Amino acid sequence: MMLREEDEIQEVVELPLEDVLDLHPFAPDDIKYLVSDYLDAAYEAGFPEVRIIHGKGIGVQREIVRSIASRHPHVAGIVTAPEMSGSWGASIITFVKRAEKSAA
Repeated sequence: MMLREEDEIQEVVELPLEDVLDLHPFAPDDIKYLVSDYLDAAYEAGFPEVRIIHGKGIGVQREIVRSIASRHPHVAGIVTAPEMSGSWGASIITFVKRAEKSAA
């Protein structure tokens, strides 16, 4: 089977982990996997909350982000970002508090 040009496998690019994820540069088909992986990594990195910029548009990406986040085991809450942080074009996702590691 021959691959068409658009079917070629893309090389994985590692990005630095920050407390903000802008979805604009990513393909819509990648969003659900990206958001889930990002939430896992951000929680493990110890971020208390993250901001995901999904854009204002017609709300499709916002609903995808919020649906994934609402089912994530480490998410405590999801709210619309404040006006100066993206308003309804971004969501603030708060993680459950991590248990303190006891000194052994």
